[in-house]
Formats: sequence, C-alpha cells, structure tokens
Amino acid sequence: MKQILISGLMILIFSASFAQKFNWNKNQVIAHRGAWKKNSFPQNSIASLKEAVKLGCYGSEFDVWMTADNILVINHDPEFQGLTIEKVKYEELLTKTMSNGEKIPTLEAYLLEGKKQKTTKLILEIKPSLIGKERGIEVTNKCIEMVRKLKVVDWVEYISFDYDYCKRILALMPKAKVAYLKGEISAEQMKADQLTGVDYHYSVYQKDGWIENAHKLGLTVNAWTVNTVPEIQWLLAHNVDFITTNEPELTFEELKKTPVAKGWKLKWADEFNDAGLPLAKNWSYDVGGNGWGNNELQYYTDADSANAHVKKGNLNITVLKADKDKNQYTSARLVSKNKFDFKYGRVEVSAMLPKGRGLWPAIWALPTDWKYGDWPKSGEIDIMEHVGYEPDSVYGTVHTEKFNHVIHTQVGKGVRINPYNAYHVYAIEWFEDRIDFFVDDQKYLSFKNTKKGSQEWPFDQNFHLIFNIAVGGGWGGKKGVDDSIFPATMKIDYVRVYQK
Repeated sequence: MKQILISGLMILIFSASFAQKFNWNKNQVIAHRGAWKKNSFPQNSIASLKEAVKLGCYGSEFDVWMTADNILVINHDPEFQGLTIEKVKYEELLTKTMSNGEKIPTLEAYLLEGKKQKTTKLILEIKPSLIGKERGIEVTNKCIEMVRKLKVVDWVEYISFDYDYCKRILALMPKAKVAYLKGEISAEQMKADQLTGVDYHYSVYQKDGWIENAHKLGLTVNAWTVNTVPEIQWLLAHNVDFITTNEPELTFEELKKTPVAKGWKLKWADEFNDAGLPLAKNWSYDVGGNGWGNNELQYYTDADSANAHVKKGNLNITVLKADKDKNQYTSARLVSKNKFDFKYGRVEVSAMLPKGRGLWPAIWALPTDWKYGDWPKSGEIDIMEHVGYEPDSVYGTVHTEKFNHVIHTQVGKGVRINPYNAYHVYAIEWFEDRIDFFVDDQKYLSFKNTKKGSQEWPFDQNFHLIFNIAVGGGWGGKKGVDDSIFPATMKIDYVRVYQK
C-alpha cells in the first residue's frame, strides 16, 4: 500500500510539473510573419521568429507552402525570389538566399526553432494551393503530420483562408485551435463547425455587435493586419483577443496606454462607421432656437443631415449660415439621454474642432433625472469647451450650485493646444471622490468631492452626453461672430464610455 501511495504521489508531482512547463505570453500581440520590420529581418525567417520570442509576443505567425518534391517551406508569397514554390524542387530554392544570409526555412526547421522556447505560440497559416484543393488538403495533412512528429502540438495554432483546410485540421486534430481568415463565414457557422476562433480583417468587426456576438459563442477574435495607432486602439477598446501586426513594438506601446490595461471595460461606444444620420439607437436631438440660456444665436435642427451627418468614420456637426425661426444660423445638438446614461466611468471623445470667431463647440454631460433640482443644482460636466476667439485653448469645467459661471465660481482650467489640425482625445475619469480631466491622456484638472453635500458634489447620479456647436452667446460671442467662417464643422471620430 505504501509503495502504491508513493507511486501515485510521484505521478501527481510529475503531472503538475509537466502542466506548468509552458508559460505562454498573456497579451494580444501576434507578430505577422515574425517580428521583422524594425530590425529589417527577412519576413518569415528564423531571425524574425527569434525576435518575436524576444519581444514577448503571444504568437509568431508564419506561412506554409509545399514544393514540387513535397517539402514544406515557410514563405508568404507563392514565389520565393522569382521561383514559384509549388512548381520547383526544394534544392532549387536553396540557390537563393535571404537578405540576412538565411536560406528559405523548412517547416521542420521553423518548428524545431520554436520548440526551443515555451512562451510564444507558433501560428501556422496554410496557404491555399495554386494547383488545386486536393493539393491543399495534402499540405494540410503533412503539416499536422509534421507537428505530431516533432511533438510541438502544444506550441502550434492554425489559420487559413481556405475553410476546408480549417475543417480538415479539426478532423485530424479535434482539439487544435483553428481560426478562419477570409471574412465571409458567420460566427455561428464557425462555432457549428467547431472552429475555436475567427481571424478577420479588422473592418469586418466594425459591424455592430460582431465582436460581442463572437465572444458570446465562445470564439476568440483576432484581427489582421493592423499597423496604425487608431486601428490598434479601436480593437483594444473593443476587447479583441489578438492583433496580428507588422508593428509588434508599436502594439506593445499602445497596450500600455489603452484604458483596458488600466482596468476600464468598454460599456458603450459610437465609432461612427455608418453613413447618413447618426444612429437613432444612440442619439436624439435637442431642438429649437430660444437662446438656450446663454443668448446663443443658432437654431438646433431635428435630425437634419445638413447639420448632423456621419461620413467616412466621422460624425460631422455643421453650422450653416441659414435662416430658421428668427435665427440666422442652424446647428445640431446631439444627446445620448435615455440611449446611454451612466454614473462614474471614463468618457473619451476624439474630435477635431471648427475654427472661427463666434463658434462655441462643446462636448459635455448633463444629469438625466435632475436629482437635486434644475441647473446648476444637479450639476454639469464640460469635458471640452472651446471659443473661437481663443484659437489656442480648450477648457474643462464643472458647474454645481456652489460652483458655477453665473456667480463666477465655476471650477475649470484651460489647456493650450491647436484643436483644428488634428484629432485630440478629450476625456474625463469620474469616480465617487473626484473627476479628472484629460487632453490626449495628460491630466490637467481634478475636481474633488468635498463630501459637503450636493451643493458642491451632485455627481452621484446618472448623466448623459451632449455634442453641439453654438454660435455667439454669453461666452462664445464675446468678440462677435465672423460670418465668413460658415459652414463650420466639428468632426468627432469616436466616443467611448468605460467603467471599472
């Protein structure tokens, strides 16, 4: 009995140590054809694989072809330095050399190199054969055979633009992680066919709810090939699992900056990827031309595409010189009230402002239920305000019963930037004890909860967002209105609301 117990204990210890021998990197970065760009390594080379491992990427992606004499080799294109891989023998490929002196890697050599480490996954892409489907299936069979032969099953995940290859992998290796690349198959179909993930061009995911639906089905979501900051940040904000990129170093830098890395989770967003009027499910309109309590000169229209229009990834709020109900200007004031109300969180809006004396664009928030009474008792949060006669400044401000502009006690601060020639991210982080204000992630103001009651801190209730451009008014019109500036447009790239 004692010997049986000891033997059992040894098995448990061995099993535990075996289970812990892998320490796969826990990040979203997959180096596309290895990490090659920064150091000018050849793509799909052993050197680019080593660099991806050195950087700590989750995975290093590589592409597999088969030569005329059935040798599996690594290369992205069907040709290698003028030779069509599927039509030549391997020895012919060896007459060519990569820029760093390497020969074209075989799949065997690549997998053996990858096996030397236990942190970066090997993302094996089977390229669709130019000869035909039957040969492509044969390549798929031989890839699985090689993976098993070299005992690198735990290292390798699979992708392909050919759906039949994906299904063949799973037929041979049911527990393999397999994702499809082309973009036309639904998440539901992939789940039914037992694929474990989807790996589409990021633009597919901009369809409303695509990522959320895939996650609900239990699929991982990867995006290819993503190389710019806006795309990277969009994908990170929307909780993709992986990003395949030629810029792994840049992606790691952006990972550090993303709100998600700081514990925020996206709750609501509008990326303005549609066309026409803003989505009715997200926005309604404040309408009229009664001065809006500030002696403003514009009339806010109701769902008029001349004043509010989505095009090429932007919400465009445009002020026109046009007569409307005794007003000489028309504009738009969009509100998210009852579409998305929130208490606490991070709000960020990427926007480019209109230029011109007399304009007063704003990104701000008002209470939904006015818990403590009419303005200013229930509060106001001005995430960004700008007046055209101060072309180098934007402001963040808080208004409450005790602190407001009517009695000249408002709490606010200005930041010097050029708001006209580039998008800037205007943000607040609203907690129970403070509201912090940011421009491009630089904090410039913090309003503290004094815990002296709602007269100073009414910010314990739901608020909603407002986007608008006013003309003239008590602040915006202090130095008159230049009628030569119209039409004038504020461009909003996105709005995102996160909560902890």
